[in-house]
Amino acid sequence: MGTNGSTMLEPLRQGLPPLDPAAVSDAASCALPARYEAVREARRFTRRTLDQWDMGERFDDVCLVVSELVTNALRHGLPAGHACTGDREPPVRLHLMRWAERLVCAVRDPSHDSPIARESDDFSAESGRGLFLVDSFSDGWGWHPLAGALDGKVVWALFRLPPAGSRPGGE
Repeated sequence: MGTNGSTMLEPLRQGLPPLDPAAVSDAASCALPARYEAVREARRFTRRTLDQWDMGERFDDVCLVVSELVTNALRHGLPAGHACTGDREPPVRLHLMRWAERLVCAVRDPSHDSPIARESDDFSAESGRGLFLVDSFSDGWGWHPLAGALDGKVVWALFRLPPAGSRPGGE
């Protein structure tokens, strides 16, 4: 999550009520290897995590967004020919964080390049729609460079959650 979790979360505060870092209800993270099978691993991790948090009803939208963010990190966030070997930490990491009324999916990769949402009217194209889907299925998304010991960037998507009393399970 970087050297300072509050630094990573700073852009998530824009346009939203203030976040108290101590108010994070739950957080989970997993390292993903530099291979496309990692997308399937990310979906499984997301399913298990949302089920543990009694949020299984949000799985379809969250899973689609996680799949797109991880795919983009693997496709565009890794140097050409990058292979994960030895004792090095895998280059892509998925973070899921839940507050009372929001869920954030964040994917870290080693690139400094900004994600680019392609403007295209060709919805039959086989690629290039990932960030359009992230924007369509989440309540907001963004990215920011990492500072400190970790290099690269984090791309995140925000999902607003209904107040705890109106959710199934009623937390």
